[in-house]
Amino acid sequence: MTLAISIALVAAYVVGSIDFAVIVARMHGVDIHQVGSGNPGASNVLRSIGRLPAAMVLIGDTLKGVIGAAMGMIAAGSVDFQVEWAFLAGFAAVVGHCYPVFHRFRGGKGVATGLGVLLFTVPIVGVIVVTGWLVLVKVTKTASISSLIAVAASVPLAIWQGVEGMSLVWLLATVVLVVWRHRANIQRVFRGSEQRVQA
Repeated sequence: MTLAISIALVAAYVVGSIDFAVIVARMHGVDIHQVGSGNPGASNVLRSIGRLPAAMVLIGDTLKGVIGAAMGMIAAGSVDFQVEWAFLAGFAAVVGHCYPVFHRFRGGKGVATGLGVLLFTVPIVGVIVVTGWLVLVKVTKTASISSLIAVAASVPLAIWQGVEGMSLVWLLATVVLVVWRHRANIQRVFRGSEQRVQA
């Protein structure tokens, strides 16, 4: 691993640690950790503050994945390994979102940042997943269920688009992390107590 790639991975993690839900909520005089589900993510911002603030968070969190993956690709240099390092740096950005150094490692679920990674590395898969997620939210009114289905679907879709080797490993690592971050949501879904959104 070169110095440039090491720096890119650290930088991607730091970028991922910028929590737009916390920032946007504070702009509205709200501590996002103290309202709704307490999760610093777009869904909780939507339920607690409104559509426009939630859209700002969603865009910001998605851009973190795009920027993280881009830094990995640029640092790689060699065309042969650019996508592989883009997925790894994107994963670092998702880790930063889930465990942000700026917020006592209390972060979100990583869905939007992971989607940003997909939009940069395999755009067609990213567009399909984002579209599917939006449709699922409309139908289920439950962000967590929609997110888990969309994230799970990203793996076969990525394989369909030729993602393989270490790129696929880092994508799988991202999916596993996002699912892990949703473990409490999964328990609430089975209990029938999961919060709904007005999408």
